[in-house]
Amino acid sequence: MRSRSLGLTAALLSAALLLTGCGGGDEKKEPKADPTVESAVPDTWPLTGEELPEGKSAARNHPVLVAKIDNTSSASPQVGLGKADLVFEEMVEGRMTRLAAFFYSQLPKEVGPVRSMRGTDIDIVSPVDGILVTSGAAPITKDRLARAGVTFIEEGAEGFRRDPSRSQTYSVMADLKVLGKSKKVDEVRPDDYFVFGAPEDLPAGKPAKAFDVDFGNHTTSWSFANGSYVNETSLAGQGDEFPATNVLVIRVKASYAGYEDLANNRVYDSKFHGKGKAQLFHGGQVIDATWRKDGPNGALTLQAGGAELKVPVGRTWVELLPEEGSVALKR
Repeated sequence: MRSRSLGLTAALLSAALLLTGCGGGDEKKEPKADPTVESAVPDTWPLTGEELPEGKSAARNHPVLVAKIDNTSSASPQVGLGKADLVFEEMVEGRMTRLAAFFYSQLPKEVGPVRSMRGTDIDIVSPVDGILVTSGAAPITKDRLARAGVTFIEEGAEGFRRDPSRSQTYSVMADLKVLGKSKKVDEVRPDDYFVFGAPEDLPAGKPAKAFDVDFGNHTTSWSFANGSYVNETSLAGQGDEFPATNVLVIRVKASYAGYEDLANNRVYDSKFHGKGKAQLFHGGQVIDATWRKDGPNGALTLQAGGAELKVPVGRTWVELLPEEGSVALKR
């Protein structure tokens, strides 16, 4: 039995060596990846879905810059909104609102008045690795942003200035061209903020020529005219208004941030991850929907009637509305 076992082992070893010799001793190599596959940068802007001229790329050597802009009467006139790609309106202290204006396709020389950050901004900027442009923040907020890996540039850096014609609190202005140069990155296009589509992709909605979005101590009023939504309560300078193709209302949970402002008003943070109800306003119609976003870095997805809801190409104003807020359609 032992001699038969040794003979069998020798035979198997010889066969293995023969096969190795036939293979030249090389391990099987994986086929080389085709460099043309999945390497092309989409020829659309990531925050609007708008097409670029043929041969142009949306990759830039600067990140998405997100300016925190005051949205009270003391901010008038707001500067730079006309060149923003995307705007979020979020609730802050006293149930007032503040804007997070996204700039990527254009970096204006002046935006403002620039104000402080909030914890809400983590969920807002993370999907595109946006860098916040801010006057500062409370220590508790800075700590939260640092732990979340969010980068910000605050007053004191080159590119900020004070406008002497404005009151002290509302005088911080920022030059995004200078700030963009200070944060140069490899030319990589950010991910799309929305799943973009065409108006004909939308399901049937109901008429919505005008509506109010009430945060509790601030109401933003919208009307539809000439193919876009007009912010009737905008504080932007004349000709510098944000041209909203879409208004997207996202219902979120807002909670006490753990501190008060200088006037002892509670500061609130909104939770822009998880899921909830939504409304998409486009073309004078409104579509009831639901939203989902898995964690701060997650992509936002919308559904209506059990199917994916795509945001029409164009500039979008997002109302990050607390659940206790209200939307009122006006006839």
